[in-house]
Amino acid sequence: MPAGDVVLKIQWPHRESEHEAAALELWDGDGAIRLLAQDEARHALLLERCRPGTHLSELDPDAALDVLIDLLPRLWKPAGAPFRPLAEEATWWAGYLRDRWEAAGRPFEEELLDAASAAIDELAPTQGEQVLVDQDLHGDNVLAAEREPWLVIDPKPLVGEREFGLASIIRSFELGHGEDAVVHRLDRLTSELGLDRERARRWALAQTIAWCFGGETIAWSFGGELQDTLVETARWLLQAG
Repeated sequence: MPAGDVVLKIQWPHRESEHEAAALELWDGDGAIRLLAQDEARHALLLERCRPGTHLSELDPDAALDVLIDLLPRLWKPAGAPFRPLAEEATWWAGYLRDRWEAAGRPFEEELLDAASAAIDELAPTQGEQVLVDQDLHGDNVLAAEREPWLVIDPKPLVGEREFGLASIIRSFELGHGEDAVVHRLDRLTSELGLDRERARRWALAQTIAWCFGGETIAWSFGGELQDTLVETARWLLQAG
């Protein structure tokens, strides 16, 4: 790597990126950018730079899915501490969903809220093998690079089952926003990776609704197109059951 050809990232400290550096260390460049150095006190990361840095979302959607299907098994490494367990994160979502839905004026049908809550209650304690999962892996968080054709950036890591690791890709509107596109991603990912379609569908629905009110996006605080996109996606996932 040429001297100076790196990226300095100053993090906004928040829940989802709390262990970004640890995830990059665990991956050690296998399908993801390399962490070169960090200053924990300053929330500063020195990172491998991706050139040309084209977003994966600029590819044809099925070609982008081909890339993600190749990358995901490499990212799903066995993991434990310091990463937060998915069950703990999902319990946090469940603790705020109804109150924030009420505070927002019940902006969508209660059926979606109930489906998200039921998914969390039923899926969290019945998970399969625990691996490192990235809860914000999507078409704009994978960049074209020289060391490998495509590398993952900006992980928001948890430890949970593989089916959850599909959630952010299933709702990745950068790869096409529409009922057919969402269901196609769900079906392709679960079929080609040999995962449980129903668990993946329900995890995707639960996190999509949770991130309407919390998570990094805090979509309902911003309003407008993003919140509509998330709610539409959740509706399509509910109907896909």
